[in-house]
Amino acid sequence: MPIRPENRFFYPIDWVQLSQVVRFERAKGCCEGCGRPHGQLVCHLGDGRWWDNAAQVWRSGKGRKLKLAPPETLPADTPRYTTRVYLACAHLDHDPGNNAPSNLKALCQRCHILHDREEHQRQRWFTYRLRKAAGDLFLGPYPFRYL
Repeated sequence: MPIRPENRFFYPIDWVQLSQVVRFERAKGCCEGCGRPHGQLVCHLGDGRWWDNAAQVWRSGKGRKLKLAPPETLPADTPRYTTRVYLACAHLDHDPGNNAPSNLKALCQRCHILHDREEHQRQRWFTYRLRKAAGDLFLGPYPFRYL
């Protein structure tokens, strides 16, 4: 996941190498949250369940085996999606300065966004408040359509 320019200062100089060690040496190229393999196209149902092609089983959003029929035997009206999996190295405590191995985890897009959900909600609240304050300061009452 790209690092925002304003946050670049918080990451160590060797972040690229550290991230690669966590994602590919420690996690062996699989998500440590659900087990999805890096770089592979994965068939999923949109609710976290995904088809593990190597083991020929469906897995839950946490990587547990499920007793479902293979994708080709599912009813035609069942929604199926494919996604290419990319691993990112996530900070478990959301502090980019804390690069202890126990604080880093290799996560796919889905697990990473779920892990960062509260932080994204906090940032969204803060952004809305900043926009509202700037509108009140310079333009008077802020128009509702921009919120």
